[in-house]
Amino acid sequence: MSGPQRTEHPPPRAVHLGLGAFHRAHQAWYTQRANDARVPADGAVNGAVNDDGPWGIVAFTGRTPDAALRLSAQDGVYTLAERSADGDRTETVQSIVRAVPGSDDRAWLAAVADPEVSVLTVTVTETGYRPGSGPPERIARALAARRAAGAGPLAVVSCDNLLGNGRVLRDAVLARAGTDAGWIADAVSFVDTVVDRITPATTPADIDAVRALTGLDDPAAVVTEPFSEWVLAGAFPAGRPAWEAGGARFVPDVRPYEERKLWLLNAAHSYLAAAGRLAGCDTIAEAFAVPSLRAATEALWADHRAVIDLPPGEVDAWLDALRVRFDNPRIAHRLDQIRRDSTAKIPVRLLAPLTRRETAGLGAGDAQHAALDAWIASLLTLEPTDAADAALARELDALAPSERRNAVIARLTPEGTPA
Repeated sequence: MSGPQRTEHPPPRAVHLGLGAFHRAHQAWYTQRANDARVPADGAVNGAVNDDGPWGIVAFTGRTPDAALRLSAQDGVYTLAERSADGDRTETVQSIVRAVPGSDDRAWLAAVADPEVSVLTVTVTETGYRPGSGPPERIARALAARRAAGAGPLAVVSCDNLLGNGRVLRDAVLARAGTDAGWIADAVSFVDTVVDRITPATTPADIDAVRALTGLDDPAAVVTEPFSEWVLAGAFPAGRPAWEAGGARFVPDVRPYEERKLWLLNAAHSYLAAAGRLAGCDTIAEAFAVPSLRAATEALWADHRAVIDLPPGEVDAWLDALRVRFDNPRIAHRLDQIRRDSTAKIPVRLLAPLTRRETAGLGAGDAQHAALDAWIASLLTLEPTDAADAALARELDALAPSERRNAVIARLTPEGTPA
């Protein structure tokens, strides 16, 4: 048996930084849908013209080269398996035309400087935006190379779980751009987005399941849920794929959708990752099936939805879908995967909505405090997943239990939250 085979060769017109399972299940999948739905330049797909041909992605890894090596061995083609409670369905994704280790700096600069490239998407997780982190500097250097090559404007699309992710990335890049900052500010757009698709790390059992379904050996396969969402706001000065073909939405302001996703799905993930692991659970589905944890999650949702500026009926429908997603026993979204880098996640997932409630005169919710307390207990009890969690755990351990919650709120609440 061999892996999936390439049947189309879209030209490289987009670059991605942060190649991993989520990118393959989300942005690359949306781009494949756009390519599949191509229409003539005078036609439209859901109101958007897919102008002059298909789009290929040159994708660079972030921390390790493994994903690039696996994908390169099969010409960038891979199998995406959608796993629901009722069964699996698979499709072949060919939008990644080149997968490159992030250490190949020469290839990175050349890819972004290519005048045929119009879009740079980014998934580097919340930690990639911390002061002193590497991705903004890498992007700034690549944009400087683009300016030097006279390659013209570009859209940078942040796809990480941060409020105002495009604006945050823009500020971080400009701070590192030196004399190129003026050109970047004028020629490069930074697009705000909301991204959503639960995508656990692929396991050997997943590879076996894909082989049984397709008859193909595909070590680069990715398993994800049927649900997906992509909401975008911003300009694309040099064009973009017709991502609407996969269901993407373009809106004037993503903030209400950001808050809905971060404060409902991601906040519940972080709470269940802490409380669920303390209760001996391994996955979201297992933790959500524990009656007390499910009730606490529902209470957290009630606290948070009170400060989400969307119609109640729309939030109700989204929560109904979210319950189905959390209940899906065949998506093994592991709690230890969610716990990683939690000190970067908790500020936007739990502390921002807490501050919003206080600013609105509602006061912090009991369920919000309980979720924070569960996270603090997990830091002090469970094996740390990273150095930042370990350092904060040591600081909190030196405090009296009654002081720990306020210490976390004072230290980690993001600046500008009430605005």
